[in-house]
Amino acid sequence: MIKVGIVGGAGYTAGELLRILICHPEVDITCIQSTSNAGNAVSSVHTDLLGDTELSFVADLDTSVVDVIFLCMGHGKSVEFLTENTIPAHIKIVDLSHDYRLNRDGNDFIYGLPELNREEIKKSTKIANPGCFATAIQFALLPLASAKALNEVHVNAITGSTGAGQKPTATSHFSWRNSNVSVYKAFAHQHLGEIKQSLSQLQEGFSEAVNFIPVRGNFTRGIMATAYAETDLSEQEVIKLYKTYYKDHPFVIVSDVNPHLKQVVNTNKGIVYVEKHDGKVLIISMIDNLIKGASGQAVQNMNLMFGLEETTGLRLKSVGF
Repeated sequence: MIKVGIVGGAGYTAGELLRILICHPEVDITCIQSTSNAGNAVSSVHTDLLGDTELSFVADLDTSVVDVIFLCMGHGKSVEFLTENTIPAHIKIVDLSHDYRLNRDGNDFIYGLPELNREEIKKSTKIANPGCFATAIQFALLPLASAKALNEVHVNAITGSTGAGQKPTATSHFSWRNSNVSVYKAFAHQHLGEIKQSLSQLQEGFSEAVNFIPVRGNFTRGIMATAYAETDLSEQEVIKLYKTYYKDHPFVIVSDVNPHLKQVVNTNKGIVYVEKHDGKVLIISMIDNLIKGASGQAVQNMNLMFGLEETTGLRLKSVGF
């Protein structure tokens, strides 16, 4: 059994990790750290786990009882934690923050998008889990980049309120978010760096603009990204390109029909759909921001690092209604 520790155990991503890992056949959850909730029952914070676990939060991580650590803290906190704490070399790390995603920072973390870096992930002990918007948008663009056929691209993507984290803010509490949509960080979202890094990995020298408009949605979870770019490829050629790229990746499905968000909510799936309009290709990409965009992908990375089938514990059913 893989002994799992979670640091920052009270937030949304940690709650999703626990929901998945409690049912994972190869995992024993041994330590859930939360400074603000130390001593409290895990189910008192993650109330959906009432009756599923008797674990309590602890104040400090016990590295003697873990094989892998998931860092589920806010951006900037992972660097702080790993600077202040010595983690034995045999313990694997999966960081769900933004801290180690960019190669230019000179770190030894592997960017944990299995659909891009599966073989590198298998050999790594430190994984930088991708961002949620970044995951959805990369699913839309990676096949074109792999064919060296990606030009300037325009992206509009809408996300659920859980993408803003558990702490209430002026733009995430119910009375503001409900029956409301808004644009934020237009052309300047923090996930653009990792998206461009991955595109350049497949299409060397890629320097075209990725024009990204993020939108706050009036629902709780899920991301729908729509992207379009000019291409000389026919619709049949584009569809073949996408199906070929994802044929060995179990969680990304290239749909033959225009999808909807409920098909991915509560799952580790990504659904991609493409169609051609005159000289432009339209790509629709959908994920659950908390699962494939965060915690499910983190478990998928853990599976790969420990030599398990990457789908282990992740065959989750969408909500449907």
